[in-house]
Amino acid sequence: MGNRDIIVIGGSAGATAPLKQILGRLPKDLPAAVFVVLHIPAQGIGILSTVASTAGPLPVVQAESGMVIKNGHVYLAAPDHHLLLYESHMMLGRGPRENMVRPAIDPLFRSAALQYGPRVIGVVLSGLLSDGAAGLNAIKRCGGVTLVQDPSDAVADEMPLRALEATTVDLCVASARIGDVLSDLAREPAGTALPVPAEIRLEVEIAAGERIGSDRLKAIADPAPFTCPGCGGVLSEVEAGHPLRFRCQVGHAYTADALAKEQEGRVDEALRVALRIIEERAELVHRLAEDGRHSGRVAVARMYETRAAEYREYADMIRRVMLKSLDPEPPKLES
Repeated sequence: MGNRDIIVIGGSAGATAPLKQILGRLPKDLPAAVFVVLHIPAQGIGILSTVASTAGPLPVVQAESGMVIKNGHVYLAAPDHHLLLYESHMMLGRGPRENMVRPAIDPLFRSAALQYGPRVIGVVLSGLLSDGAAGLNAIKRCGGVTLVQDPSDAVADEMPLRALEATTVDLCVASARIGDVLSDLAREPAGTALPVPAEIRLEVEIAAGERIGSDRLKAIADPAPFTCPGCGGVLSEVEAGHPLRFRCQVGHAYTADALAKEQEGRVDEALRVALRIIEERAELVHRLAEDGRHSGRVAVARMYETRAAEYREYADMIRRVMLKSLDPEPPKLES
């Protein structure tokens, strides 16, 4: 099987600084290729030069479809494309977003696990939510080595923590030491190849842009009573692996916490729209009451004033709910 010659790294908020540290510690004769996904906007520019400026002796290039994989090179995912690995080359996929981003970390990790199994070293760095957790679990299930930045060392500890929850991680290391650890691991012989779970292959195909359809989705997931924030379709709960995840028939994918975050934003927006409509309604009914008094229709004026007061109470209730959602009470510790 040779050595562990495929290193895949994923990060988001707060990951640029540790990535620079890691790449700066990798030797020129590294017997492995390095692939990096950072969450960047679709029109993101400058990240390549930012990473390359402190990457040490290894050349850093932006990945392109069909580009041949070479040891001692660092390949950075392109904006608005999933980075996928194949037998000797890489491909940029335009499949659906995962956890609301493209490029996403999970597709890179899954494709590496599918193609290279025990030759893969997966690394999750600082970031919000849980992209990378499911992909790291896939690497582990296919015999690869898994490594997570120490959450106490991360600017944003959510991604490292979710990765630690999703799988039995081999190493949890401070960012200053990750480069040296990767250099050592890359020189070790790869372990025994393990059977690749069917859902990993299917999810790589989805990231590449292939049609999924309801029949294929049923093979790996069960319908759930949730709506996809991306397209409005029905979500299905993915059966195998961790963390808890959902996919729709189009292929959009969400971990449970990413879905909750997206729903939270939509609930907040819905509350703001409701507040605006109710306040406008209260003002309109109040003016109807004034018009009734001016025209001598006392009973009508009283009725409208009562309604206006009710609408103001509803508006105050929604405002209190919104304020509470912005400043939730901390969870109570279990005794």
